[in-house]
Amino acid sequence: MTTDFQTARFALGVRLRELRLEAGLTGRNLAERLGWQPSKVSRLENGKQTPAAADLTAWAAAVGHAEVAAELKGRLAGLDTKYRSWRRQLAGGHRVRQEAAITETRATQTIRGAEVTRVPGLFQTAEYARYGFEASSEFRQIPTDVEAAVRARIRRQEALYEPGKRFRFLLWEGALYVRTCPAGVHAAQMDRLVSLIGLDTVELGIVPFDAQLRRTPSHGFWIYDQRLVIVETISTEMWLDDEESIRTYGRAWDWMAESAVFGRRAQRVIDRARNFLGPA
Repeated sequence: MTTDFQTARFALGVRLRELRLEAGLTGRNLAERLGWQPSKVSRLENGKQTPAAADLTAWAAAVGHAEVAAELKGRLAGLDTKYRSWRRQLAGGHRVRQEAAITETRATQTIRGAEVTRVPGLFQTAEYARYGFEASSEFRQIPTDVEAAVRARIRRQEALYEPGKRFRFLLWEGALYVRTCPAGVHAAQMDRLVSLIGLDTVELGIVPFDAQLRRTPSHGFWIYDQRLVIVETISTEMWLDDEESIRTYGRAWDWMAESAVFGRRAQRVIDRARNFLGPA
């Protein structure tokens, strides 16, 4: 499947090829100048490999246009800004990413979010969050800083009580049944969700299993005012700030909201999931 990232990387490769051809060089000629294997030149030109900034500087010099290095690095920075690998973001553990979330939340008046497999971090209990961070650390094979990450996540939740803030979240009913922790912890998390209904800064909608939908819920995403959308995949977190992406995800949120229930009706759906667990 082609992604925006792959398309942008391919476009960068096309630009590299243009510069090589303008210099009258074959791929092998350029590789010899750079001291690289010819296969590396081919991978970069065909968008099969993401270049390092140093690669672009060397390429620009080798084709006799050192001045285009800034342009090439700008294109690379666009890739790095929009598509952030979890491997790089979590290299030292989860706390740093949680601190970044605090910063974004402070800078935002209204956050709209949609989740289909889990409770949003802003609404998680400390114990529920702890199990999530422990599983993530094991899965990603990264340093474990669970307690620091949990403290940062709970500190972020202070924003829920700030006058003037708005947190509008939609949750697919199936997410209420996804068990990643012991029953008692899960039950307490359901109670936490119920306690947030009626908070004047929070609008929590649940999309029931039997709701009529205009489109199938696909994955979670968060919209920060009208300036940023953050989407998570298994390997990458996308930070999208272009108008088209913001409009598209805004429409996805609106369509999902049409099928959601709120207030007492949402509470009944949560209670149904809570009761499904049996005695905690």
